[in-house]
Amino acid sequence: MTSLILQTAVRYLLPLLLLFSLFVFVRGHNDPGGGFVGGLIAAAAYALYAIAYDTRAARRVLRIEPRVLIGLGLLLALGSGVIGMIKGAPFMTGQWNTVTWYGLGKVEIGTPMFFDAGVYLVVWGVTTTIIFGLAEEE
Repeated sequence: MTSLILQTAVRYLLPLLLLFSLFVFVRGHNDPGGGFVGGLIAAAAYALYAIAYDTRAARRVLRIEPRVLIGLGLLLALGSGVIGMIKGAPFMTGQWNTVTWYGLGKVEIGTPMFFDAGVYLVVWGVTTTIIFGLAEEE
């Protein structure tokens, strides 16, 4: 059964939920949130889209295979740990660098943020794979 009201609402909610998932991801370094919760919110946005339409439409809107998100997330998390080794520190040692951005001033960027981004992608990919797999009909 399809609902015109749900389909219309989901078209507006999908970008808002994805934006909120990025907000939760960025906020998670100093306050509650982070990659895990942000990835779950992003997956929930596509689950809602799959409920309103179907999984084929949700896959088309996602534009990337969820398993690719898992691989990219694992590579990003692993790469963030290797950076410490390259600098002579143990694996997964945090490394920070100060970058000057126009409008933001000096911003410290560290490897924990990249590890958290990898967690975000892995959780988003795994959860979306599970949801799409359960929702697809044989």
